[in-house]
Amino acid sequence: MTTQQKNYALPIAMMFALFFMIAFVTGLPSPMGVIVAKQFGATNFESQLGFLGNFLAYAFMGIPAGIMLKKIGYKKTALAAIVVGFTGVGVQFLSGQVGSFTVYLVGAFISGFSMCMLNTVVNPMLNTLGGGGNKGNKLLQFGGSINSIGATITPMLVGFLMGAAAGRTIEKANPALFLAMGIFALAFVVLFFVNIPEPHLETAESKKEVHHHSPLSFRHFIFGAIAIFIYVGIEIGIPSTANLFMTAGKDASNPGLGIDATIAGSIVGIYWLLMLVGRLVGASIGSKVSSKAMMTFVSSLGLVLVTLAIVSPQSFAVTLPVIGAQVPVSVMFLVLCGLCTSIMWGGTFNLAVEGLGKYTAAGAGIFMVMVCGGGIVPLIQGWVSDHFGYLNSYWVMFACLAYMLFYALIGCKNVNKDIPVE
Repeated sequence: MTTQQKNYALPIAMMFALFFMIAFVTGLPSPMGVIVAKQFGATNFESQLGFLGNFLAYAFMGIPAGIMLKKIGYKKTALAAIVVGFTGVGVQFLSGQVGSFTVYLVGAFISGFSMCMLNTVVNPMLNTLGGGGNKGNKLLQFGGSINSIGATITPMLVGFLMGAAAGRTIEKANPALFLAMGIFALAFVVLFFVNIPEPHLETAESKKEVHHHSPLSFRHFIFGAIAIFIYVGIEIGIPSTANLFMTAGKDASNPGLGIDATIAGSIVGIYWLLMLVGRLVGASIGSKVSSKAMMTFVSSLGLVLVTLAIVSPQSFAVTLPVIGAQVPVSVMFLVLCGLCTSIMWGGTFNLAVEGLGKYTAAGAGIFMVMVCGGGIVPLIQGWVSDHFGYLNSYWVMFACLAYMLFYALIGCKNVNKDIPVE
């Protein structure tokens, strides 16, 4: 085992770097949503279209990405994804130059193709390098921790760049976009020279093999795919709507808290920072505590926190540590949800592909299709917030968390162990 870990150290480090890239670029639509709401007068529903464009790409690219994984392998798929990602961020930069909301959405859509392809690579790769089971889950949680670092930086950085409300234009976010393109360029060069194991690369023998089943033959995988759709919506919807709630004016038709974008971005950053904390804890106990147990706990806690956020009186304020900002206690409860969403991705993926064997690569492609929930669920929440208020929109999150608890308790059980997977 020691030799294996030494040999796989560099590939694992490269997968962690790709996790960072995924989070940084995927996190851009949240602060950019605040920008377009100001610059283009977008509604809450419209401000979430950046996420829809980003995640809708997963619906188109998920299956093809899984096929690419089998046909050309992890490395070439990742290199192609990096080129696409560089292009997508470049188009978002161009949208600021031409002042076009449509061009921005196109850039978000192109970036989504890249994120889908990268996710298709890093998740099965880390799970495989970890040996599956609890050890695979542990490695996924570490990867998720790196992901959280990128997600923490994005809203803080763009929020700082935005500054006062009068200056909220896409051009203000250019340094963050340049940083993203720089990360892509550096990762391409490094990955090009790194040797990546290719355990799922299709061989001449495997091409002749006839599969009588698929990942969809497994009930626990189907429930898990639905859980991923819902989970990504939870992860994105909670902080994104909170950001809109905090930055909306108190005298608006749908009143918010009127907090400065820089402070609001820092508060949202705490949510992602808590995800980092949760993932580090999850990684440290991942080899001892099952994914099922962790998922049950965080889903239950999430339900409690979201309920408290909805029903807590807005007159009761608390001062957040470090930042020193005074906000309604409901915002604090929403920020604390980062601890709950922290281990859900790795835990759900680990539970859903457990026992799939040779169908794992195909399952990863289907999973990527379902990531489009990160664009659809927040869009639904945005519509609800437009019509019923920001905090009432979190009943959408409550329903989603209830499903995650169902999956942890019941839906994750593999009842199709009779299907051959070798």
